[in-house]
Amino acid sequence: MNAVPRAELRDLDPYQSPQPPVSVRLNTNESPHAPSDAFREELADAARRVALNRYPDREAEALREALARHTGHPVEGIWAANGSNEVIEQLLLAHGGPGRTVVVFEPTYALHRRLSWIAHSPVDSVPLSEPWRIGSEHVERALAADPRVVFVCSPNNPTGNAQPVTVVQRLASASEALVVVDEAYIEFGGESALPLVREHPNVVVVRTFSKAFGLAGARIGYCLAAPEVVEDLRRVRLPYHLSALTQAAGLVALRHADEAGAILTEIRAQRNRLVAEIRAMGAETFASEANFVLFRPPKPAPEVWRGLLERGVLVRDMTEAVPGCLRVTAGTRAEVDRFLEALAEVLR
Repeated sequence: MNAVPRAELRDLDPYQSPQPPVSVRLNTNESPHAPSDAFREELADAARRVALNRYPDREAEALREALARHTGHPVEGIWAANGSNEVIEQLLLAHGGPGRTVVVFEPTYALHRRLSWIAHSPVDSVPLSEPWRIGSEHVERALAADPRVVFVCSPNNPTGNAQPVTVVQRLASASEALVVVDEAYIEFGGESALPLVREHPNVVVVRTFSKAFGLAGARIGYCLAAPEVVEDLRRVRLPYHLSALTQAAGLVALRHADEAGAILTEIRAQRNRLVAEIRAMGAETFASEANFVLFRPPKPAPEVWRGLLERGVLVRDMTEAVPGCLRVTAGTRAEVDRFLEALAEVLR
């Protein structure tokens, strides 16, 4: 007999971004700049010294201590995992579950809703209108749901705008919910909610090495939280969940943090260039504090998406989340040149 999965599982498509072979890939908000030669050489040396016949440090102590120095947050309130998505999943395993409502402000990062479903947590969606800024009425609607977990994405994906830190403070002060602030793009702009963690132990800040550090392929994420929240995560994590190679990559990246930081200025410049030049072509653009730009072309978005793909440029079709919109990552100057040329041709 065939095995029967959980209800609705096979009605759900796997979460994935299109990855057709193209010369300019600007659809997943990766850093366009690879780590330096010095980084790669140090990483290779570190990998040679890893004892692969032994299990890794299950607490990732050296990596967490380095993150404490990098962020200024106490090491006992830091947790690391395989990308920020795994951190979020662990938070939901610890604080979500049947009958424990999760609130999301939409449009936002789709994995917040999906990972809640995986953790058997009911989701209450609070819709936002343009310009997608969370206000008092949205906070009241969220609190009325009596949530156990609330997600605030800032800067928000896919819209690019940062949310007011006062919103996080209000949510944390007025409820016992775990307020998870997804700061995957915080290095590019916006105000961090980290100072609130000391005052509000139900606030958790989640970050990643994938964007600003240019390490999407390494899969390293972490959170900054109260020590008791980290203890919760230790109870639900898999044994030895973070490989020794991954921990080594994170340590090397933090030693080269200044190099990564120096690249941010160029990425922001290309982001701002995208906003200005797309608007000049007659499209509606939205100000961004992240490393991408959401825009609404004057032609149907799926038609523009296909036209760009035919010209070797891949962007993200966001029409399901934000009607009529596409999202483009801020790439290198040459990649942005190619995108703008292709977009001009499609719009003509």
